[in-house]
Amino acid sequence: MKFALSELTVTSSAFSDNGFIPRQYTGEGANVSPPLSWSRVPPNTQSFALFCHDPAAPLVASGRYGFTHWVLYNIPGSVTSLPEGVDSYTTGPNDAGGTGYTGPMPPPGHGAHQYFFWLLALDQDLHLEAGLTLGQLLERVEPHLLGMNRIVGLYQRH
Repeated sequence: MKFALSELTVTSSAFSDNGFIPRQYTGEGANVSPPLSWSRVPPNTQSFALFCHDPAAPLVASGRYGFTHWVLYNIPGSVTSLPEGVDSYTTGPNDAGGTGYTGPMPPPGHGAHQYFFWLLALDQDLHLEAGLTLGQLLERVEPHLLGMNRIVGLYQRH
């Protein structure tokens, strides 16, 4: 199984790993994606894929768990950061019924949830079509995975 943490490092200037995500990046704020950057990229990386997932969210559909907040892919291997509110590259559906980023907004009284921003380094530029679900994306990229890691942000509604 290729899905395992690697030396790839993912950071954000908006929050620290296991720190609280500022409101502007949530469904209660401006609902824009946070800035992300990465380093220690595996050699021969040709592209990246990214997704944000809340595994503690209530089930949204049979056969799935958690809530997918963002599916972004076809990111060139030369890219080492994404700006706040990035609107480039290819998106898939989120579990809010749209495409692109939808920010954290756990149910009231549910406590703090963890939001995993996963970055996948791939050995090819796969030129994947738009609209892949998270499951479809993972199935397509798994044979090409060179490394992966994540930054985890927290958010709690008040």
